[in-house]
Amino acid sequence: MTPSNRAYAEKLDESDPLAGYRDRFASAVSRTIYLDGNSLGQLPLATREAIAEVVDDQWGRGLVRSWDRWVGLPGEVGDLVGGTLLGAAPGQVLVSDSTTVNLYKLASAALDARPGRTVIVTDDDNFPTDRYVLQGIAAQRGCELRTINTDIDSGLSERTLADALGPDVALVSLSHVAYRSGALADMAAVTGMVHAAGALMLWDLCHSIGAVPVELDAAGADLAVGCTYKYVNAGPGAPACLYVRRDLQESLRQPIWGWFGQADQFGMGPRYQPVAGIDRFATGTPQIIGTVAVREGARLLGEAGIERLRAKSTALTSYLIDLADEWLTPYGFRLASPRAASHRGGHVTLHHDDAWRISQALTAAGVIGDYRTPDRIRLGPAAITTRFTDVFDAMDRLRQIAAERSYAELPAKPARVT
Repeated sequence: MTPSNRAYAEKLDESDPLAGYRDRFASAVSRTIYLDGNSLGQLPLATREAIAEVVDDQWGRGLVRSWDRWVGLPGEVGDLVGGTLLGAAPGQVLVSDSTTVNLYKLASAALDARPGRTVIVTDDDNFPTDRYVLQGIAAQRGCELRTINTDIDSGLSERTLADALGPDVALVSLSHVAYRSGALADMAAVTGMVHAAGALMLWDLCHSIGAVPVELDAAGADLAVGCTYKYVNAGPGAPACLYVRRDLQESLRQPIWGWFGQADQFGMGPRYQPVAGIDRFATGTPQIIGTVAVREGARLLGEAGIERLRAKSTALTSYLIDLADEWLTPYGFRLASPRAASHRGGHVTLHHDDAWRISQALTAAGVIGDYRTPDRIRLGPAAITTRFTDVFDAMDRLRQIAAERSYAELPAKPARVT
């Protein structure tokens, strides 16, 4: 039995120890093949029930008195995310704001903590919001944003990073898993390089959380941010999370002074005095419904186990690559992600000159992936919901589209949302 035989995929599904988790999601009976878990995760049934309780019981009947149980939720859920998915001891992760806002807060605090150093280092393949935020901070402060080149298929070069480091560097900000290719950086090695140069390291974990094991404490990471609406399945616009290593918390002061970060919050005093610990990185009133969704998603992933999720994810993406090599190479496709599973996160990217039109045809054929410039189709099987037969069927449909050129008459200009 060969991998290009559907019976091979069926056998893998039969022996999958995570197979039962699929039934715990609202889309379990959908005929659509969903390979976009790296953009938006699916809806857990437990999340629907938990949100209904918050809305109907806690908000609907408890009203303002429900703040007695809500006020500590960002830290409680932060500890859950940290412990199950990020390798972080309690008191270092907070569910708060958006990734963009958290990045601004932590980058600004890091620069203040390195007086006399005026350079921020990032790379040209970092996620756009990261680059834009860092550009804005550099412009505001008169700093230099030193942008290194990264191969958009193979990922970060540690040698190139080393050449950019020096005594003038205050902060390095990079993505752990590249949003476009899925290339996986060596967190411990990169963090060690940055520390040797006397700088602080800020990681973006948006494509890591819930997809690959992350060991922030073991790697000696300083700071990290990440979203929860991808593999954590917390829903569109769900609040993000941030990590600040415990020994840095008292010396860093973030720039957005909100009342949830105030020491005597309900004293309503005239001056801001940050509370001790991770809560000093909070800002305004937290988004409770979204934070509950983060809790339920993290619980589900924690129950499944990040090591088991990673093992299945690696098997799914490797299988997808094998089928692409055999079926799609003759039609002008090439792999635009690291081939080695140890250097790859949870998604695979394929390059084709007509990628946008092909991605539209793929959607019409009942397979949801996404398109990224330049000329790339990104496919993100989520280990907790995706079957091996889903990967087989998706690639088979993609092969048919390519062979028949059924995409040829579709619009060539990308839409706003791709």
